[in-house]
Amino acid sequence: MTDSYALGTFSEAGGSRWPGLVKDGKVIPLADFLPEAPADLGTAFADWPVWGERIDKAASKLPAKGWCVEADLVAHLPYKPENLFCAGANYRKHVIDLIADQSPRNGESTDKEERRKAAAAMMDRRAAEGKPFVFVGVRSAIAGPDEPLVVPYDHTEPDWELEMAVVIGKSARRVPKEAALGHVAGYTIANDITARELVARPDVPQMGMDWMACKGAPGFKVLGPYITPARFVPDPQKLHIRLSLNDKVMQDEGTNDMIFDTAKIISFISNYVQLHPGDVILTGSPSGNGTHYGRFLRDGDVMKGEIDGLVGAQVVRCVAEQPRSAG
Repeated sequence: MTDSYALGTFSEAGGSRWPGLVKDGKVIPLADFLPEAPADLGTAFADWPVWGERIDKAASKLPAKGWCVEADLVAHLPYKPENLFCAGANYRKHVIDLIADQSPRNGESTDKEERRKAAAAMMDRRAAEGKPFVFVGVRSAIAGPDEPLVVPYDHTEPDWELEMAVVIGKSARRVPKEAALGHVAGYTIANDITARELVARPDVPQMGMDWMACKGAPGFKVLGPYITPARFVPDPQKLHIRLSLNDKVMQDEGTNDMIFDTAKIISFISNYVQLHPGDVILTGSPSGNGTHYGRFLRDGDVMKGEIDGLVGAQVVRCVAEQPRSAG
């Protein structure tokens, strides 16, 4: 068996949910090897300096019996964080593609390659002189991959955004970049679904982007299935993100393409807010979104998200929302 493991929330045959450790395709309840373990992962991550050490110590002597086959279980949302932060426009190639693929705005060249070159220069300046762009996610939009993604009937351009997400393990306030990764408990897979047609508000362009409307629908923030402890991820900038839509690879990029790395994002957020244990930060999505392909999510689609170096794959099935009948 490998040394690495991850944590998740499981059930079997519609039974009660329980936190467990997943390793090499098998799962064991935390309570089976750590009797005093909390009944849910939210409690564990809220006091991660204590529980992380206890789980890790107990995991060094796992029992031979009591394991379940991973495929026989349902993996739910690991836990629902109180606070969710999202870094936007944080992959160089992704932002360049968005600018090049969109219709030219006032003063922009109509030549796509010229817009691409201008966007590349803009991203280089941003990386050298700028700072991350972070917005707050809607908690009611958080869901696990075990739930179908309900595509709203009135959304015309629902798009995928696979991301690496960070789980905070220690309180952080005004943390320098050099110390930021020491506040991380673990990493997980996230898909930040976005309705592209709702991003802009033509009626009030001076107010910027409408993050509530374009990213706030139920299930638009998919987390999980598992959380891989930080000690198994020595460098979050050396991972690889891959999303397949109906078995066709759409996103395929390394985290080294981030404009602002993970430590910088954590440090930046902590300068403005108090980060608490259990808070989750989405670090941005690489190139290969639906806007690039002119293809958006629809009924029957299946997305599979993987991040090399993290345990597990996130499989999300899409179903169409049925409009409510009048009366």
